[in-house]
Amino acid sequence: MADYEGALGAMIAAARAAGQGLLEDQKNLAGLQVRRKGPADPVSQADERAEQTLRRHLLAYEPGYGFLGEEGGHSAGRDPDGHLWIVDPLDGTANFLCGTPLFGVNVALARHGEVVAGVIYLPALNEMYSACKGGGAFLNGKPIRVSTRAKLAETQLACGIPFAGKPDHDLYAREMAVLTPQVGGIRRTGAASVDLAFVAAGRWDAYWERCTSAWDMAPGVILASEAGGRFCDPSGAPWRLDAGAVLTSNGHVHDALLACLKAAEERTLAARDL
Repeated sequence: MADYEGALGAMIAAARAAGQGLLEDQKNLAGLQVRRKGPADPVSQADERAEQTLRRHLLAYEPGYGFLGEEGGHSAGRDPDGHLWIVDPLDGTANFLCGTPLFGVNVALARHGEVVAGVIYLPALNEMYSACKGGGAFLNGKPIRVSTRAKLAETQLACGIPFAGKPDHDLYAREMAVLTPQVGGIRRTGAASVDLAFVAAGRWDAYWERCTSAWDMAPGVILASEAGGRFCDPSGAPWRLDAGAVLTSNGHVHDALLACLKAAEERTLAARDL
């Protein structure tokens, strides 16, 4: 595996610069132009400015890599090893626009579809999470590990709830019906960056979400993995950048949680066939 420490340093610097810009923009929410990509999916000038900052920093470090951004889409690179920068400049835009601190900057680097480095920066919390393949996971430079809780009844889980314009509301309802009698609690922060970082840091025991994108998930899966956790598709298949869904856990409750999610999925599919 190539040495990605230099790239990781560039990713941290890029995320910090974008995050500081977001904090400045959050001071002037009334002055931001906001449009909607869907009925409940806002995007603002702050998202676009943060992505421009990320692109400028990352391509200055390595202009030959491809670039995939939530706002600007995909730009092909010239790198023969298939390296790709993947960014979500403002994950949790709705939270950001409400003035809450639960939003983040996602930056990942993939090689031939495998995530090899990831950074999640939560600027309002002053928390910088970073990991590269084989190098461990860190919060503000200090090593972090996933939790050790092994019983579902003791777990604190996080999930993404499908909002207006998203599919699978019936599946989510069945997941809740299966899980809430068995677990210690289920949280929804509204930002995958926050939830995935919290799994890596041992604050949450697991997180899952369906109908999501590569830029939402990529840095979080390597963070959780390098912190000792596991990840896959919520249906149990191996996770891929284009999977559109993710289940990440501390590993101890992974199989039990996966069984619950698969049971809910089977019941939903059976009901849809009626």
